[in-house]
Amino acid sequence: MTDSSSHIDIAIVGTGFAGLGMAIKLREAGREDFAILERAEDLGGTWRDNTYPGCQCDIPSNLYSFSFRPNPDWTRTYPLQSEIWDYLRAVAQEHDLIPKIRFGHELTAAEWDEDAQLWRLSTSAGELSARVLITGIGGLSDPRVPSLPGLSEFEGDVFHSAAWNHDVELTGKRVAVVGTGASAIQFVPEIQPDVAQMHVFQRTPPWVTPSTDRGVTRLEKWLFKRFPATQRLRRSSLYWAHELYMPGVVGLTLDQRFLRVAAFVARKHLEKQVKDPGLRAALTPDYTIGCKRILKSNDWYPTLQKDNVEVLHSGVTEVRGSKVVDADGEEREVDAIIFGTGFHVEDIPVASYVRGRGGRSLEEMWEGSPRAYMGVAIADCPNLFMLTGPNSGQGHTSMVFMIESQIEQVKLALDARDASGGGTIEVHPGAEKAWNDKIQERSKTTVWTQGGCSSWYLDRNGRNSILWPDWTWRFRMRCKRFVANHWIARPGRQAPAEPEPAKAAA
Repeated sequence: MTDSSSHIDIAIVGTGFAGLGMAIKLREAGREDFAILERAEDLGGTWRDNTYPGCQCDIPSNLYSFSFRPNPDWTRTYPLQSEIWDYLRAVAQEHDLIPKIRFGHELTAAEWDEDAQLWRLSTSAGELSARVLITGIGGLSDPRVPSLPGLSEFEGDVFHSAAWNHDVELTGKRVAVVGTGASAIQFVPEIQPDVAQMHVFQRTPPWVTPSTDRGVTRLEKWLFKRFPATQRLRRSSLYWAHELYMPGVVGLTLDQRFLRVAAFVARKHLEKQVKDPGLRAALTPDYTIGCKRILKSNDWYPTLQKDNVEVLHSGVTEVRGSKVVDADGEEREVDAIIFGTGFHVEDIPVASYVRGRGGRSLEEMWEGSPRAYMGVAIADCPNLFMLTGPNSGQGHTSMVFMIESQIEQVKLALDARDASGGGTIEVHPGAEKAWNDKIQERSKTTVWTQGGCSSWYLDRNGRNSILWPDWTWRFRMRCKRFVANHWIARPGRQAPAEPEPAKAAA
């Protein structure tokens, strides 16, 4: 039976890896007064919502799972969407989390009440309050659909890949695909055989490397089940391979010369699969590999050369009646438009409706550049923690690793709050600033800022506010330590005092 009380100690938002992982660790620590708010009627986050044809994770299966709950039943070396969703539901069932989830509770507003020392929460199912608010809303939660003139008058079918309309029959239709990122590279080869004509509008070509995905053998499954240490060894080897090799942390963050091997592999892949020099030139990126996410596919380039596929080399600017128009003035009449245009990542919607001390929203505090201490805590936001927050994202390895690291830091902060009298805890502004200054300084040498591309890794001010620019093992080691003078803990309802300056963040 789901708890429906209007006041709880800890409110968690989201039921993806972050929300479920946080709930599991709270329960292990003996904390039972929590609820998980979920806007949908089932759990799973992005792996519930993204059901487009061919949806699959581009991180290896044995790395894309909780460390405390390996899955010996993966069928592919890179997990399918349906299997990740099944995995998350199985984990929730095993830890008896379903009664803790309040489905149909979309968070629409959260405001800190200084007098009551709690968060006032508005949801689609009513009002409630919580002493602590933990958001587990991933960056791939809210699809980004461009605001195109004439789009609302288009009489055909329109949808984003993250909200795939399975009721639409694409067989025999003329389809426009807008975007050539990580989603399009998967669904385009899947739907190409069915459509009459496909027009792929490519603003910027991606770097594409060969996919090494394959089926997991019966022997591997048997070994993983019979000898779990073998799966832990596989996980460890995959982790270090992603840290050290193509493209690796060194190449992405320190010295772009280390990216040359990855670029060579990608160019050879393109040369092998695309023989036409004109098309090959149009599909060759003009920025450094790694500046945008590196994609993996063996069927993307062959699909683009099919007789019923046309690649247009500029972005869509408007829709005129039943025609899609690109920046070069090219028009194509279509029956359906599918957007593979990514998500609101650097401008996450939650920033507009979460308000800290003084009623200021995160959006107002950040002024276009999201920032947080360890990607978790924000100054002037008592008892607020963000999982997968600013500068905790990954371009080369598993986000689950980062999530588990952040959960450890949140647990330590909650323990410190309890030790100080169970009132409030928040990061010191000086510690937050020092942490983010260091991140921005390190970001200056990364391919994300120096690689010559425009990507969602950078915010509107040109700052890297998404990715962690260092070794992920360093992030984990740092999350295991709680630096008391980086935080302000207050025992109860006393008015805030001006704290002493904190020492610079490590």
